[in-house]
Amino acid sequence: MPTAPQVHSPLDFEEARRIVIQTVRSLRKENRAESVRLDESYGRVLAESALADRDYPTLRRSLRDGFAVKSANVPGALTVRGEVRAGEVEQAPLSDGEALEIMTGAPVPDGADAVVMVEHVLRQDNKVKIDRAAEPGQFINTRGAEAETGAVLIPAGTRLDASHVATLAMTGNVSVPVIRRPSVAILATGDEIVSIDEKPAAHQIRNSNSYMLAALVRSTGGAATILQVARDTRNALQPLLEEGLKHDLLIVTGGVSAGKYDLVKPALRDLGVQFHFERVRVQPGQPTAFGTRDDMPVFGLPGNPGSTLITYQLFARPALELLSGQADPILPLLSARFEAPFRHKLGLTRFLPARLSPDGQHLRHIPWKGSSDVPALAKANVFLVAEHDRETWDTGDSIRVMLKP
Repeated sequence: MPTAPQVHSPLDFEEARRIVIQTVRSLRKENRAESVRLDESYGRVLAESALADRDYPTLRRSLRDGFAVKSANVPGALTVRGEVRAGEVEQAPLSDGEALEIMTGAPVPDGADAVVMVEHVLRQDNKVKIDRAAEPGQFINTRGAEAETGAVLIPAGTRLDASHVATLAMTGNVSVPVIRRPSVAILATGDEIVSIDEKPAAHQIRNSNSYMLAALVRSTGGAATILQVARDTRNALQPLLEEGLKHDLLIVTGGVSAGKYDLVKPALRDLGVQFHFERVRVQPGQPTAFGTRDDMPVFGLPGNPGSTLITYQLFARPALELLSGQADPILPLLSARFEAPFRHKLGLTRFLPARLSPDGQHLRHIPWKGSSDVPALAKANVFLVAEHDRETWDTGDSIRVMLKP
């Protein structure tokens, strides 16, 4: 892999994200494909492109309920020869003056070159009267119109959704080749952290970060392993970092600032991690660090839950998506309008909890007490993205919002 660049001044989040994506893409990757049952493939990343096993459709099919006709015979009165339903075999060729009652999905007989919808037909006994012209090819899906044999239906690197599962079922894939889930180690640091099943003293907090990150990792397609909390000493930290570096990706929370007990970055350097950046011009999350050791990405995220959540979404998530085999990580940003005036300090891009109305039209900032305010995070469904060079927004002004993971 390329040598890590010299770490200079803080980066804008777009540039830091670009560095993550570019670096992780350049890492050497082994073939990590495995086969899973089709009903277990949702959310996994396809390892090999899915191809059409035959033409779709395999013969001409009707797109509407109605009557198959020769377009040259209408407008006019026609004799109904019979009917054909989906799942029945092809009929004998249609003759001049004939119409064939046909259902959606049924095969269109030779000789017919159009389908007239039943709503546009007046029927009496075995006769139909059609008062309008029909264009050749009207409401007919020709053979191979949807896909021809051998066509790529789903490219490798696609994260499978429900429509992809339907496509794989349509083409007879009982099992599916997918990328193995990357193993992600999660390491929380800090003397103040206790287990979630403990009653914390006034100066302590429960380990919410590790469980939040594990949920995020699993939703991104990784396999999460929560390590024991590392206390703020080199002797306690070092062996846990060594354990974390045995995985495909390591995420450490806390201990990445410049304080006396912020030991994570020096300890990682001693273990061979080269940092690509160590600060980003965002709030919360300025001291975010990203590095690599050999072909392994390593993230040092700030310890407050708000900082951890936002910096995971901005930086660790695209790295994990790439390791999972996904071709193009996308940051889910939308545009919304404020329902009340808003202002912030210039200088940093701020990601702040907000609530977007169900119709997606109205945005309300949720007041919070900083990135440790977990209850405010729980109330939000988006984060507004307050740009570093704009101070105020009036009611009705648009702003970018990031979907809450």
